[in-house]
Amino acid sequence: MSYTYETDGAAIYRDSFATIRAEADLARFTPEEERVTVRMIHAAGLVGLEAYVHFSPGMVLAAEAALRAGAPILCDARMVSEGITRKRLPADNPVICTLNAPETLDFAAKMQTTRSAAALELWRPHLGGAVVAIGNAPTALFHLLNMLEDPACPRPAAIIGCPVGFIGAAESKDALWADQPAPCVVVKGRLGGSAVTVAAVNAIASAAE
Repeated sequence: MSYTYETDGAAIYRDSFATIRAEADLARFTPEEERVTVRMIHAAGLVGLEAYVHFSPGMVLAAEAALRAGAPILCDARMVSEGITRKRLPADNPVICTLNAPETLDFAAKMQTTRSAAALELWRPHLGGAVVAIGNAPTALFHLLNMLEDPACPRPAAIIGCPVGFIGAAESKDALWADQPAPCVVVKGRLGGSAVTVAAVNAIASAAE
């Protein structure tokens, strides 16, 4: 049996985003937020995701400005860091993931926490003015919030907080939304993930070019 299907990449791209814009409820977003949200929906393959996406005021513009200024992007997981399209970055921005750094295991053992959380201790020299992208581990987002309770801890320019899962994901994003130590976007509840987070980074980076 032979199958008939769309083979024109440009048409697939165009029709996918047309479908999202026709079916999703995007009315409450600013133009900048809408552009990012559409990309997140596309990455998830889920119209309806927009109901869970929430931006603090000015978050997208703050993240764009940080990237144009050369800010690093700090990622909790390799799935996030590897998904970022380097050619879209406006200032050849460093993309940093410390999960597999040799020191991380020692930190995790001493702190009695996950590697994902402990890895953030290695972010401290890079955190000031950075764009944070957490798409996998709720423990990483919780640890970031704990770090930022210290007034001496450098503040990121923006936080993409979209960890996914059944244990701690919803709670970590609720905590970020309540505290808002920096401009942020969250996907509330259990939804989120690396692909959604990467889509947000790439959409913001593209506009910052």
